[in-house]
Amino acid sequence: MLYWLERLSDGGDIFNLFRYITFRAGGAFFTALIFGFIFGQPLINLLRRKQKKGQPIRDDGPQTHFAKAGTPTMGGLLILSAMLVATLLWARLDNPYVWIVLFVTFAFGLIGFADDYAKVTKQNTKGVSSRIRFAIGLLIAALAGAAAAWVHPADLTNQLAVPVFKNLLINLGIFFVPFAMIVIVGAANAVNLTDGLDGLAVMPVMIAAGTLGVIAYAVGRVDFTQYLEVHYVPGTSEILIFCAALIGGGLGFLWYNAPPAAVFMGDTGSLALGGALGAIAVVTKHEIVLAIVGGLFVVEALSVIIQVAYFKRTGRRVFLMAPIHHHFEKKGWAEPQIVIRFWIISLILALIGLATLKLR
Repeated sequence: MLYWLERLSDGGDIFNLFRYITFRAGGAFFTALIFGFIFGQPLINLLRRKQKKGQPIRDDGPQTHFAKAGTPTMGGLLILSAMLVATLLWARLDNPYVWIVLFVTFAFGLIGFADDYAKVTKQNTKGVSSRIRFAIGLLIAALAGAAAAWVHPADLTNQLAVPVFKNLLINLGIFFVPFAMIVIVGAANAVNLTDGLDGLAVMPVMIAAGTLGVIAYAVGRVDFTQYLEVHYVPGTSEILIFCAALIGGGLGFLWYNAPPAAVFMGDTGSLALGGALGAIAVVTKHEIVLAIVGGLFVVEALSVIIQVAYFKRTGRRVFLMAPIHHHFEKKGWAEPQIVIRFWIISLILALIGLATLKLR
């Protein structure tokens, strides 16, 4: 919205700054951050009044988690609200990629909100049926994948770009949309599985979003793509503003989610943020890089898949408990120790993901 102030510029005044994506990304970051600081505590107070008993705690979970009983959930509303306000203020609203990512983010946020609401009102950990959530998620992802294929340049439509091998494109044809569905729904559910400890999911999400934001900015500039020898996707640079808003909103939330958490993100936040990462990867043609940058989420999801499959086959467990962060809890690691070590792993993976831009 504020981008249009650049029309008031004569080329040498303050309004000229609104032409620049980096300036507006900074504005989005600080807008979301300040929003989180201002409205964080009032939202937590409201959630406490409405939820009474807070988020239900799993009976079969680590014993230390029972101390968290009564903590309100749906804190993801703070991140989503901050992101929405900041993105609408600072991004170009005529950019289709921005709207695709916003659609996926808030549609998955609604799924998560319904699930959190069911858990809180029924005071059990089941919530909305997993089949219903999965089916709706696939529909959302299908619409987003089809929209991305529609707005991509003709030479990139339905193509899968392979990192490092700069000139390699795999034509997925009619399978591009199903592939996009797997990426988006997989990312949403992987982040959801990771969100099991105070601050565990939100920081890796911010790290991944920052990395994807840099990639989006680079592949949306023809001069950068020529230097890096990557595929040019005009218009994606504007997604940097969304990513900056996500980081600002995430930091505002982390202020209250740091151990011991005053509020949980809930499925409202984790499904929305995971879906956002998947959508950004699809529109920037960096789906494979997402698997590297979000490697922590991949491992968390795989630990659950392996645990369930092995238990059904043998009746025994590979991990003491899945997802894998609970395995380390069972082994005696302190919660902050697990969280900070996983943050470090996420940062390393993000740097590896960025390196793929120049590797050949």
